[in-house]
Amino acid sequence: MALSPTLSRGRALLSGRRILVVEDEYFLADDISRALRSAGAEIAGPVGELDDALPIIKDGGVLDGAVLDVNIRSEMVFPIAQELRARQVPFVFTTGYDKVSIAPEFHDVVLLEKPIDIAAMVRSLAGLIGKPKA
Repeated sequence: MALSPTLSRGRALLSGRRILVVEDEYFLADDISRALRSAGAEIAGPVGELDDALPIIKDGGVLDGAVLDVNIRSEMVFPIAQELRARQVPFVFTTGYDKVSIAPEFHDVVLLEKPIDIAAMVRSLAGLIGKPKA
């Protein structure tokens, strides 16, 4: 995986950020998590079931962003997206589906089609979150 996770000043793009990963494909979840870690993030999860994601969101810990697979074990991830949006946590979607499968309320969310470009995913998420924490 070719990934340049650092800024020109040598700080990682997601340094000090806690990112939730919701992905039911084991190897993809691992690739996403490794890329985010190499960009300085702490990973919440990864989780492969919606029921495992809600406790992470509601546990009171800080979440700075999330990567959400649209379809998790034949369930749409939109309840998780609604919880994140209510808490003003930025997120991106990954999917093998067309944009038409995205609920209208989430048409403004960055959609990365599978197979995803992991480096682009890291950059997109970092752009949504903002500057790295010191």
